[in-house]
Amino acid sequence: MANSPSGDSMAERIVRVISAFDSENPSMPVATLARRAGLPLSTAHRLAAELASLKVLQKSGTGELRLGMRLWELASRSSSALDLRQVAMPFMEDIQAVIRQHTQLSVLQDDEVLFIERLSSRGSVANFARVAGRLPLHISSSGMVMMAHAPRHVQEEFLARHRDDPAPFPAADELRRQWAGIRREGCATLPGVVDPETTGIAVPIFGPQGPAVAALGVVVPRGSENTSATVPALMTAARGISRGLGTHSAEAGPRHGSGAAAGD
Repeated sequence: MANSPSGDSMAERIVRVISAFDSENPSMPVATLARRAGLPLSTAHRLAAELASLKVLQKSGTGELRLGMRLWELASRSSSALDLRQVAMPFMEDIQAVIRQHTQLSVLQDDEVLFIERLSSRGSVANFARVAGRLPLHISSSGMVMMAHAPRHVQEEFLARHRDDPAPFPAADELRRQWAGIRREGCATLPGVVDPETTGIAVPIFGPQGPAVAALGVVVPRGSENTSATVPALMTAARGISRGLGTHSAEAGPRHGSGAAAGD
């Protein structure tokens, strides 16, 4: 129910307050919170005080606010991301023991890649992915491999939403071509896209209903990809995770010829 002059509900305003925090802005004064959440300062003060009393937010000694431990506790009790992470972790640890760079698990969320877990080694190459962080779908090997194995209507809806995005967003036909290639290969390999010194490689994880529900990927030094060994290892791990999610072994591989274009 709307209960503010602007027409937004209390739940919507609380979500906007929580969403104002990210890896670049982990803490902030109330005035900044009000601006980032699009709220009047008085409303932000009131909501911040209420959420702090519930330990959803916490206030530092300088008066700045950040997300509270209570929010993490509640989110960690039960979620699809937690279930996915628990199934995937043993397989991710096996991959990480071999590649000794970055191994990551992700899902699609709001046309972006949301990273659920990441394992890294000391001395690993740069990696812009962060746990609970996001990257645009079209620049991430994980995002592209998931979209490559999405139903055609999902792909076309994505393209329609971004029809007017300016360059460097790729043209629709170029994305369709990339998706087709990724689907044929069964993996997405993106050298030097996010960082000129690194390559992202990802494979899809399939759910019981058919489409890819997640991606398993690695970030390695560009020029040292060793795809002949890395890709089969990722595919084997992804099939194991798919089976752990309840997908039958015959359904846990790439869907060739199922009517969706492929993508990187």
